[in-house]
Amino acid sequence: MVAVRVHSGLLSASRSLGAETSRGHPPSGVEPRILWRPFGFSRRLLKVESCRITEAESLSPLAWASLIQKLSRTPGIFLLAQRKIFSTMPEIETNQRDSELFSPPSDVRGMTELDRTAFKKTITIPVLKVRKEIVNKLMRSLKRAALQRPGIKRVIENPEDEESRLIMLDPYKMFTDDSFEKGELSILKQLNVSPQISKYNLELTYENFKSEEILKAVLPEGQDVTSGFSRVGHIAHLNLRDHQLPYKHLIGQVMIDKNPGITSVVNKINNIDNTYRNFQMEVLSGEENMMTKVRENNYTYEFDFSKVYWNPRLSTEHSRITELLKPGDVLFDVFAGVGPFAIPAAKKNCTVFANDLNPESHKWLLHNCKLNKVDQKVKVFNLDGKDFLQGPVREELMQQLGPLSKERKHSVHIVMNLPAKAIEFLSAFKSLLDGQPCGSELFPIVHCYSFSKDANPAKDVQQRAGTVLGISLEACSSVHLVRNVAPNKEMLCITFRIPAAILYKNQTLNGDNHEDPPIKRQRTDKDF
Repeated sequence: MVAVRVHSGLLSASRSLGAETSRGHPPSGVEPRILWRPFGFSRRLLKVESCRITEAESLSPLAWASLIQKLSRTPGIFLLAQRKIFSTMPEIETNQRDSELFSPPSDVRGMTELDRTAFKKTITIPVLKVRKEIVNKLMRSLKRAALQRPGIKRVIENPEDEESRLIMLDPYKMFTDDSFEKGELSILKQLNVSPQISKYNLELTYENFKSEEILKAVLPEGQDVTSGFSRVGHIAHLNLRDHQLPYKHLIGQVMIDKNPGITSVVNKINNIDNTYRNFQMEVLSGEENMMTKVRENNYTYEFDFSKVYWNPRLSTEHSRITELLKPGDVLFDVFAGVGPFAIPAAKKNCTVFANDLNPESHKWLLHNCKLNKVDQKVKVFNLDGKDFLQGPVREELMQQLGPLSKERKHSVHIVMNLPAKAIEFLSAFKSLLDGQPCGSELFPIVHCYSFSKDANPAKDVQQRAGTVLGISLEACSSVHLVRNVAPNKEMLCITFRIPAAILYKNQTLNGDNHEDPPIKRQRTDKDF
């Protein structure tokens, strides 16, 4: 018999064939270990009644889990006994138990070529035997107790009885018939079902494990696991770290296996620092077809992912800018890509001028405008960003801000989504226009994107943009945090109205009477 007793602040464990040792003290030479936590403002352990399990049960993880369940009802008890007394006692932390029971076999560690057959594993699951005709009715009342594990059936045939079924129960909640709650026991009684729990040996295979569980079991212990990726149509785009590269082909195959619709997995092998904003990629697994179709915010885009820039993580930002626009507004998209800003704006009945230097982006921008039926509302250019600003943008602004501009009621927006370099292009606005300025409320509103690794990223972006323009933007701009790109690296959007002293020739910063109205605040440096 094994006896475990907590009393007067002391937990003792003893093993005997007859009676307990005197007063519940541990056998000679065995020191009990007490791990505890403060209860309220008191530093003591509370009494709990003795719990007994039989000699046979002492080797059962389920029996130990049942014991822990009873003891855990007492505040203050954190962990039990000395491991050397009972070598079969499992750890009690939930995440550790999860990893022990539903993790792949340990011998898959270090696998670089995927062998699905190596992931077979048999575990013991508690089950409840019921008549097959009442299974559906009973399952509604056993939601708490039933096993909740994707890919594993909760009800299986009973190999010993064709007229009954076995309901898989949660191994972390259900240990004995005492584990059922009162309401559950009442239903069992009404349906004439015995609450007796049996054990069932369940074979797990590769199909039963999640991708994160597989990769965690395969990669070196303690290393980061790749479970997230950017999905671009049928393509999964990964950014693997150095320690993951020896396992890259296995990772690619697991991603395909575990994500329906993914037929190709690629890894970026250089930064986006070239002229055309695309990057070299390696196909890790699956087909090499990079022609893809995506849906974003109810619009459809088609392109060759290996030759253009597309980031599905910018979907929210595309919507945010579109919501700022009103029908009739004018949008200049300086680095338009395949159209995620331009096409929604055109659908909103805005006049759109969209430009991209990459010939492939220009081709697919034209294609997507037709695909979304806005080709008559978008004027498409294939120019360098500076040439676009000093050419088509300048010409249109001269008309928009000309003598008849006071009658104009729409706004002009300029989007510059090239975070690595867009701030440098702000210099193109210096002395861009001739003539006398009109009312400053008609001047273009710029949305310029940038990266920052500064401790105060918003202020950093404001200062860098202001330096290029030769003015201070801290009091007349807003900064929006777009997303966290990497540890200590943020992507931001600074929004401001171009001052007349910058936009027009022969103007001075203090020589005009046109004060720039403040931009509606979105997020400033105080928010970071």
